[in-house]
Amino acid sequence: MAAANKGAAEAGGLSIGLNIYLPHEQVPNPYANLPLDFHYFFFRKVVFVKYSQAYVILPGGYGTLDELFEALTLIQTQRLRPFPTFLMGTAYWSGLVDWLKNKMLANDYISPEDLDIFTVLDQPEEVVRAIRKTVILKK
Repeated sequence: MAAANKGAAEAGGLSIGLNIYLPHEQVPNPYANLPLDFHYFFFRKVVFVKYSQAYVILPGGYGTLDELFEALTLIQTQRLRPFPTFLMGTAYWSGLVDWLKNKMLANDYISPEDLDIFTVLDQPEEVVRAIRKTVILKK
């Protein structure tokens, strides 16, 4: 999140940081113009999906996967309006995408169109172009 918040701040945009209290690793984001602190993951994820116009998922750990699959599940089950979801970094995400295809899709746990919910891209410029094609950005 720090990289996205830093980019938004440097571009003159409003940068909102959704901080979760964790015992060892999480510290407030110094680039957030408006930091919001959460004790529970559930509430943080609700805010993420309620106000997002697109998801750009960078490499991360369990929390990243949790938030990614929460969004994909809500879009898949039509509990959330579909919005563009991008995974940054083919090298990082290719193993997961292969697993989704070779295990989940091959065993009919997901449908072929479920793989269309997200797009894997490598360059930030590609993501910006894709978002501009599909999202009306509010100023």
